[in-house]
Amino acid sequence: MTPTTGRSLYAEKVTALAQREPLLVESGTTVATTIQRMRAARGEPALIVRDGRLEGIFTERDVLLKVLGHDVPHDAPVDAYMKPRPETLSGDATLGEAAHLMDHGRFRHVPILDADGHPLLTLRQHDILAYIAEAFPEEI
Repeated sequence: MTPTTGRSLYAEKVTALAQREPLLVESGTTVATTIQRMRAARGEPALIVRDGRLEGIFTERDVLLKVLGHDVPHDAPVDAYMKPRPETLSGDATLGEAAHLMDHGRFRHVPILDADGHPLLTLRQHDILAYIAEAFPEEI
């Protein structure tokens, strides 16, 4: 994730930060299984897919606000609690565009998709902040 000297957030592509595979969970998977997979992936959000295409996103925030304390059956499908059709970006998007989308929508995660709608990675707010800290240490 080493930034290129002289580059800006509006020149660097989001795929420059691709360091891990996204957590893909098939539509219809239970809430319990999805949460277990998220825990094993250290809190990564689950990208809910059907036939490899993004259907929704299920994050820690969804667990806290929609599941805990709401008597949700553990065998309920995660689809009922995910955010359907989340905002996404393509792999050609820049970090500046991603930061703007995250700020405007108050998102901590944005799925990055290929041209066919298949998830490439999940860009985290933390990834952008780490990039900025490394790329612009004097300003920070």
